[in-house]
Amino acid sequence: MKREFSLSEISEWISADKKIFGTASCVVTDSRKIVPGCLFVALEGERFDGHTYLAQALEKGAAAAVAHKHGQFPEEKTLFVGDTQRAYRGIARLHRIHEAPRVVAVTGSVGKTSTKDMIAAVLSSELRTLKTEANLNNQFGVPQTLLGLDGHEAAVIEMAMTAPGEIEELSLTVLPEVGVVTNIGVSHMERLGSRDNIFRAKMEILAGLREDSPLILNGDSDYLDRYEKPKYKIIRYGLENTACDVTAREIEERGNATSFTLCCGAGQFLVTIPVVGRHNVLNALAAWTAGSCFGLSPDHMTKALGAFSPSGMRQKMVPWRQSTVVEDCYNAGPESMEAAITTLMGRPTTGKRYLALADMLELGELSIPAHQKVGRRAAQLGADGLFTTGEMGRVMAEAAREAGAKNVRHFETKDEMAVFLANTLSPGDILWVKGSHGMALETMLAALYARE
Repeated sequence: MKREFSLSEISEWISADKKIFGTASCVVTDSRKIVPGCLFVALEGERFDGHTYLAQALEKGAAAAVAHKHGQFPEEKTLFVGDTQRAYRGIARLHRIHEAPRVVAVTGSVGKTSTKDMIAAVLSSELRTLKTEANLNNQFGVPQTLLGLDGHEAAVIEMAMTAPGEIEELSLTVLPEVGVVTNIGVSHMERLGSRDNIFRAKMEILAGLREDSPLILNGDSDYLDRYEKPKYKIIRYGLENTACDVTAREIEERGNATSFTLCCGAGQFLVTIPVVGRHNVLNALAAWTAGSCFGLSPDHMTKALGAFSPSGMRQKMVPWRQSTVVEDCYNAGPESMEAAITTLMGRPTTGKRYLALADMLELGELSIPAHQKVGRRAAQLGADGLFTTGEMGRVMAEAAREAGAKNVRHFETKDEMAVFLANTLSPGDILWVKGSHGMALETMLAALYARE
C-alpha cells in the first residue's frame, strides 16, 4: 500500500509559515496531473510558473499547496515557503528517509546514463529497484524520481548539473550510500570554465554520502585515478590503469555483444554484455562494483549484465534496408565521440562504415578544437564517410578533409542529410549517428526511416 504524505510533518520539515493537518495521496508539480487529495507544489522556472495553476489545483481538490508567492487562491490551504524548489527537494528527501531504500548516486561527464542503467539492471537481479528515467536527472527530475519510491529496496539516481552547487543539493536530497563518478570530461566547459571546476562540481556528490561509504571511481579517468578521500572507501574500476580494484581482460566483440573476463578481489568471472565498445565494458565494471557493494551474487550480476538493454537512443542498433543504423543521439562530448568512432571502426562488416555527426554543445572556448579533433580522428581511423550537420559539424568536416579524408559531406539541414543517407546506404553498411541531444538527430533518423 502506497505511503500517504503527512501534511503536518511536511509543514514542519519544509519550515512552512503554518501547519496544515491531514494527508496527501501524492505530490504533484504538473498541473495536468492534479488529482483530488494531492499536494500541489508550485515550482517556478525560466519558462513556467506553477503559481499560475495554484487556484486551479485547489479547485480540483488538492489537499494543500506549497507556494512562495501570494495570489488569488485559498491561502488557508497553502503552505508558504521561501523557495518552492528547495521545499520540493525537502519533501523528496523526507520521503526517501521514510522509504529507506539502498541508494546509488551516479554522476560524471560521460556515460552516467548507461552506467546508471547497468547498475539498475544488476541491482534488479535481487532487489526491487527504482531508477532515474529519461532525463529526470536535474533539480526537478531527481525529487520527482525519489517521490516515486513505493516499497523499493534500492534506487539508482543519476545526477546531472549545469552549474556549481547543483549536485551538492541533489546529493543532500538523495542521501546515497554508494557514489559513482564515471569520469571528468569537458562537458559544461562553457558554463564552468575549466576541468578543475567540473571536477569540483562532480565531486559534490560527496555532500550527502555517508562517511565510510563506497565511492566508486573510474580509475582510467585523470582527476579520479589518484583521488583520495580517507573518509570514504574508494574503489576504482578501469581497463588501462593496472592499479584498479576491478578490471577486465580478454575483451572480445562478437556481433552485437562483448565478452570479457572480469577480475576483482572475489575472483574472475566471464561476462557478456549485449552492447559493443570498451566504454560499455567500463560501464559494466562500474555496475558490477556497485552490486558487489550490496553483496549481490556474482551469478546474478553476470546474468543481469547479459540481459541488459540500453535505454533511449544510446547505441541502439536498428536494421534498415539490410544495413545497420546505430542510434546514439542522446548526447555527445569529445570522449564519447571518440569512443563511438573507435567502436565503429572496430566493427566487422561486409559493407562500409559511415559516421553521421552533429554538434557537441556547451563546450565553450573548447568547441572549435574539440570538433576539429573529432574530424581528424574520423579521418585517421579511416571512416568510409563522414557526414555532418550543424555549425560545428562544418568544423568537423573541414578538419577531416584537411586530415586526408576523401568522402566528407556537410549538410545545411537534417532533411538533406536524411535524403543523402537514404541514397547512400547499401546492404552490409553501418551508419553511426551521434550528436548532442539538443541537435535532435532523431528527427533526421525519422526522415531517413520514412524513406523505406
